[in-house]
Amino acid sequence: MPFPLATAREIAASFMAKDLSAEEIVQAALSRIAALDPQVGAFLTVTERQALARARELDRRRQAGEPGGPLAAVPLALKDNLCTRGIPTTCASRILQNFLPPYDATVVERLAAAGAIIVGKTNLDEFAMGSSTETSAYQLTRNPWDLSRVPGGTSGGSAAAVAAGMVPVALGSDTGGSIRQPAACCGVVGLKPTYGLVSRFGLVAHASSLDQIGPLSRDVTDNVLLFEAVAGPDPRDATALAGAIPTVRLEIGRDLAGLRIGLISELLGDGVQPAVLRTVHAAADWFASNGALVELAQLPTIAVGIAAYYLIATAEASANLARYDGVKYGLRSEQPDLSSMYRKTRAQGFGAEVKRRIMLGTYALSAGYYEAYYQKAQLVRTKLREDYRRAFEKFDLLLSCTSPTTAFRLGEKLEDPLAMYLADIATVGANLAGIPALSFNGGFDDRGLPIGLQLQGAALSEPILYRAAYAFEQAYDFIGRRPALVTDAELSASAG
Repeated sequence: MPFPLATAREIAASFMAKDLSAEEIVQAALSRIAALDPQVGAFLTVTERQALARARELDRRRQAGEPGGPLAAVPLALKDNLCTRGIPTTCASRILQNFLPPYDATVVERLAAAGAIIVGKTNLDEFAMGSSTETSAYQLTRNPWDLSRVPGGTSGGSAAAVAAGMVPVALGSDTGGSIRQPAACCGVVGLKPTYGLVSRFGLVAHASSLDQIGPLSRDVTDNVLLFEAVAGPDPRDATALAGAIPTVRLEIGRDLAGLRIGLISELLGDGVQPAVLRTVHAAADWFASNGALVELAQLPTIAVGIAAYYLIATAEASANLARYDGVKYGLRSEQPDLSSMYRKTRAQGFGAEVKRRIMLGTYALSAGYYEAYYQKAQLVRTKLREDYRRAFEKFDLLLSCTSPTTAFRLGEKLEDPLAMYLADIATVGANLAGIPALSFNGGFDDRGLPIGLQLQGAALSEPILYRAAYAFEQAYDFIGRRPALVTDAELSASAG
């Protein structure tokens, strides 16, 4: 079983069947990271010592006859804004460069209970602010399909690590598309769950009413496996939903007969790359030919959703990032007085994009501007939610592109923040409405770059999202197509 081709479920099964030891599995993952990550730059921290210790522990437990979890011995990567006890959690920011959390995020605890082995923390846009993973204070992450292009953002490190076969699954966070957009750029599967379905305890906050943690994987079934491992109530997160998580596996494999899918008309026009548009229409035709009822759907407010999002997200970020002042943790600039220390610490610790968003958010919340900007943005959010509610009275799912373009070149949009923000035009609506959305690979453009398709559903409709994406995935062999970077590494290993 070549490691880059193995799914998480195949790895867990091989471990439980005693075909492979956990230590062998982790060593294979670490070797892949050592071979490929110097080119990709997906990882900020590789936790070799902790991963091997965990693997040996799992091997001892298996030897003692203990049952393994659904992710037994599966190597996994975490976006570096998820707290990990005693392991650096930097948010790709210099202001947290020395921060070692004293506790694990809830999702990290749940992964451990499921048997997973964390092999590293992945790169992101600083404090999850960006759309290309270029605002990291530490390094660039490159797209495994084309090293001259971005992996998307902000969970670009996690998506790139999965696409390159360094790990079969990873966790990211999604505030306005930060799981789905890199999933689209890197040709993998990414879910933004219903707000509250996955605990945010231990996720470093960006915009608290929008943030969600979710899975990235190479195929839909592994995505379900990871989603089920981390979802569920948590008394430590006041926004977490009570009750059982939706039952997903009963929907996987069902046909599409009677499924009502709306093709979002507002995301079929200007600004969408022709190859992406063709792929969306081809997918709509495929769903229609396989039993689904497909018609145009209207979401009128989606056109101003991006403006509302960037007011709400920056306002919440301004409040959340006020805590980073050099007093309790992270970077501190030694100055003769407290006021100077605050100013210098934040000036030195935050990058340009984070500073831009703090200033925008502070302005939107300031006296005399609150009603004109932040309050109006919240009214737009309410109107958008109403648009979604009406749409879901008629449709089970809404189909669109995930990103209006395939992965753009490194540096191409850094000097034009507005163009960068517009990369999220198709994704921010799900965060504003609190609904689930899934990105999966719909094909490739003429340069061989992946094109992401997005399905959105009403709250707690994850089972239907997975059902539709799984059916599409089974009809096409997009998963079997891998970046040349991965193929070349396999050939080198075989020759060796």
